[in-house]
Amino acid sequence: MENREFSKGLEKRTRKFAVSIIQLSSTLPNTPEGRAIRNQITKSGTSIGANYREANRARSKADFKNKIKICEAEASDRK
Repeated sequence: MENREFSKGLEKRTRKFAVSIIQLSSTLPNTPEGRAIRNQITKSGTSIGANYREANRARSKADFKNKIKICEAEASDRK
């Protein structure tokens, strides 16, 4: 698999994951606790994919590496 194919595939997977997270969060109860969890799960579930797509649109290899490091940090913080 070429880098471009891998990149496109990972973008699709992260988008699908984000949509799944949003659907899940919409099922949470409308209580103060439910709203707090809904906000956090939506932010964390969508940020990694957004950061990865941003990295793929980097202006240089150095910019790409920097943005990928951000993705890695986001993924580590979310576990």
